[in-house]
Amino acid sequence: MKEQARVLKPEENFIDKEPYYEPVANEIEIFDAAYRNRLPVLLKGPTGCGKTRFMEYMAWRLKRPLITVSCHDDLTASDLVGRFLVAGGETVWVDGPLARAVRTGGICYLDEIVEARKDTTVVIHPLADDRRVLPMEKVGELLEATPAFCLAISYNPGYQSVLKDLKQSTRQRFVALEFDYPDAALEQKILEKETGVSGDLAGRLVRFGHMTRNLKGSGLDEGASTRLLAHAARLMVAGIDPVSACGSAVAQALTDDPDMLNAVNELSASLF
Repeated sequence: MKEQARVLKPEENFIDKEPYYEPVANEIEIFDAAYRNRLPVLLKGPTGCGKTRFMEYMAWRLKRPLITVSCHDDLTASDLVGRFLVAGGETVWVDGPLARAVRTGGICYLDEIVEARKDTTVVIHPLADDRRVLPMEKVGELLEATPAFCLAISYNPGYQSVLKDLKQSTRQRFVALEFDYPDAALEQKILEKETGVSGDLAGRLVRFGHMTRNLKGSGLDEGASTRLLAHAARLMVAGIDPVSACGSAVAQALTDDPDMLNAVNELSASLF
């Protein structure tokens, strides 16, 4: 069988419209500087605090294609680098998302990197230091990253454990940016802008979110993220009463424990 190489076109990964993003600190300037100096970036922060939106914004700002990989337990090195496939009686090499970004000068964003298998994360090491190369052993190629390529990874330190931690040999290759939920005034502004909810409801949603975050470690693994509050706001704008919106978009998303569900629902009822 004849072997052919095929590179997937990256045009579909360009972000044409500016994503809405409100900076919390100087994360934009640091990412810009890291990109210009060809340094990989690590985003740390709780779920739903804006890490993915930030990456979309930076890809738009830098005018580079964004290739996002949601990492999981079954993610293999071949899933990232590529594999041979049989098509029409021919063996065809298909670049994986990481190889595609390296080859085309895109931004590869590995979301929740600690969820991937440990042997998979080793693949990114040569890309995350001065070598900036991707060994592709199956095709005997050492793929050099173009100057425009950027590697970014993220993880949630709140979910760290012995089995779900980022090795020092990996994390010390990256410039780190720490994300958290915005302060109350900024979070209210984000909800109003993002969903069209009124200022009064947005303010009460933010207070509700802070109440649930105070329950972290006391029955909840995580409090309500900005993302969940935005879900509730959209339901309210669509005509759902606030208590029901908070119950479906926040309480049910946070826990299945009956006592905690009642506690979170009582918090929303006290505000709405």
